[in-house]
Amino acid sequence: MSEQGSSVPAPPGWREQHLRRYLETNGENGYLWNNVPTLLLTTTGRNSGNKYTTPLIFGRDGERYLIVGSVGGREKHAQWYLNLRANPEIEVQVKADKFKATARTATPEEKPALWKTMTAIWPAYDEYQQKTAREIPVVIIERA
Repeated sequence: MSEQGSSVPAPPGWREQHLRRYLETNGENGYLWNNVPTLLLTTTGRNSGNKYTTPLIFGRDGERYLIVGSVGGREKHAQWYLNLRANPEIEVQVKADKFKATARTATPEEKPALWKTMTAIWPAYDEYQQKTAREIPVVIIERA
């Protein structure tokens, strides 16, 4: 993606490169991606039990962190989202701050306000929702 909120496809391997830079520099290189803040989410595989780390755009709602399971508007949920639904005990890294947390999907009552917060950060989320019949979830993360 070349500009904030753009739906232009990113080059192959960008996610792995971003993750590596973020980990190697404690987020000094990688925290901002296309001028938006990112965190690292580590979930436990629902079938494998393995740990998986994914860089994601995030927002804040008070002390809570917010992420969106958009997968660019694809019809299936992201693997990280399916994993945290099965096991909401997660690990998060924001720059050098690493912490354990719990995650849950925003309720239908909570989602509209949280969606506005996230689309203010990444406007393309609205476009992604229009591309799919799937309800794109907003996930609330709270420190454990």
